[in-house]
Amino acid sequence: MKTSINQKGFLIDGTKCIGCRGCQVACKQWNELPAEKTEFFGGPGYQNPAHLSSKTYTLIKYREVMKDGKLKGWVFHKDQCQHCLEPACVSACIVGALEKTASGPVVWEDKKCIGCRYCMLACPFNVPAFEWSSINPDIRKCTLCSDRIENGLEPSCAKACPTKAIIFGDRNSLIKIARNRLKSESAKYHQHIYGEEEAGGTCILNISSIPLEDFGYPKNLPKTAMASFTQPALRSIPGAVIGLGAALGLIAFIANMVKGDEKDSSGQGDRS
Repeated sequence: MKTSINQKGFLIDGTKCIGCRGCQVACKQWNELPAEKTEFFGGPGYQNPAHLSSKTYTLIKYREVMKDGKLKGWVFHKDQCQHCLEPACVSACIVGALEKTASGPVVWEDKKCIGCRYCMLACPFNVPAFEWSSINPDIRKCTLCSDRIENGLEPSCAKACPTKAIIFGDRNSLIKIARNRLKSESAKYHQHIYGEEEAGGTCILNISSIPLEDFGYPKNLPKTAMASFTQPALRSIPGAVIGLGAALGLIAFIANMVKGDEKDSSGQGDRS
């Protein structure tokens, strides 16, 4: 699965993020995602919810900065799907429910999803989320607002950001911007562009005053695309498992047809 390196994506500059969560709200609104019950969970600062889920596609993470035993301030980071150039989740999906588009976003088709969760195991960033509370569960995650991109609009989170901590554009141009910032303000930034080479490269590029690993991102990822590891593993899956997947796919197809009929009959099938 070879893709063009110059795709659309984000440069997320953590030094410009003020933790307002405007991107979280915009993401919820555009994707019509329900609210989640939140609580202080013992994590850093005021981060809520605790992690990404099938109801939360983007999340502002908080890290408290301490000096001499006193709180100096906070560092923020926007967590979301990294939209890999060669996604492991796409190569791991046995029914083609996940797709890497030519413009950059990795999107999913819920009518194809059978809930096998191979994509969750394959993703090095632990992003795809399972609908644990649903009777007919699917996998869900950020799509980089591919529907907006297709209509010449920037993703909702980037549009909503008041400090331009999220820059949307061509990946090659974003790398140049990031390199220039790291060079011109070297004391301000940790000298690394996370996503430029990790896992073969991602469409989401991150720069920050602290390493992304401090926010829980994996360390020392190979520069080789993770899809090169998942494809051989899938070829070794017994035929019986594939057959079970096909059977589950049929069940999911029928269930989705019923669900679609219910929506049509209630008049809720269209987006408001």
